[in-house]
Amino acid sequence: MGRYFNLEQETKAISRDAKAVTPSNTDFTETFVPRGEAALYVGTGGNVSVRMAGDDSDATVVFNNVADGSFLPIVVKAVLTATTASNILAIN
Repeated sequence: MGRYFNLEQETKAISRDAKAVTPSNTDFTETFVPRGEAALYVGTGGNVSVRMAGDDSDATVVFNNVADGSFLPIVVKAVLTATTASNILAIN
């Protein structure tokens, strides 16, 4: 069957879309990110303030001192205006 026989199953976890994020205190919408959730890529480092996708309390979580070019292996529903990092992409 070959090395790439299960490629379709294996690639389900790979991102297929990315959109630039402008920090906002509003949750992502269906038109911005499917399902209103996204993982993050941080181009220029700093602090990243988010609302986690699984948190119904809308509590703020801050990831401090995120380095340039970092992928955050988290799923968020909002990137908040308190964020000091920039060049952020929502990936899904």
